[in-house]
Amino acid sequence: MKKKHNQQVKISTPNRVDMSDFEVTLQQLNDLLTDESGFYSWPTKHFHEVFPRIYVGNAFVAMNVMRLKRLGITHILNAAEGNSFMHVNTNAEFYAGTGIVYHGMPASDTDHFDLSVYFEEAADFIEKALSHKNGKGKVYVHCREGYSRSPTLVIAYLMLRHSMDVHSALAMVRQKREIGPNDGFLRQLCRLNQRLAAEGKLWNK
Repeated sequence: MKKKHNQQVKISTPNRVDMSDFEVTLQQLNDLLTDESGFYSWPTKHFHEVFPRIYVGNAFVAMNVMRLKRLGITHILNAAEGNSFMHVNTNAEFYAGTGIVYHGMPASDTDHFDLSVYFEEAADFIEKALSHKNGKGKVYVHCREGYSRSPTLVIAYLMLRHSMDVHSALAMVRQKREIGPNDGFLRQLCRLNQRLAAEGKLWNK
């Protein structure tokens, strides 16, 4: 038994060193989201292309089919499906006949809502959307304001499908659009980061 224990120590020591490179705090993520004075910025446009052919935006554009068609959007991911004030009441029927593929998730923008249960599902949908028409698909990911729920799902997609650590993925989206995922969502992204790092699925800068 003793010998086996020694072997485990040898294997886990370098892993512990590597893991520290991926440890991210809530404060570090909030620092990326705010300016020098610690203020968050509200989105300056209805939508932004945050990654090639991935657009994050608000309900206003999501409900404007003509505008979506002009943008060449082939897929819609509604991260706020529902009919309350905080949600966007669209569904597959809303886009019937437009050629736009719809997928909805009834997420709420609160600290205690577990958005992470949708991370894989959203990543799958975004991946399928982008491979549409031999890699010419465009996906519009939205919630009510395109500020918290939808960018969180896109950040999770970049981590799950592009092996980005949470710091890089969040910085990339923030560079393109003013966003402010709530602290609960940021914690869920930190947990995803820890899991992917432990599984050796993140590239280290």
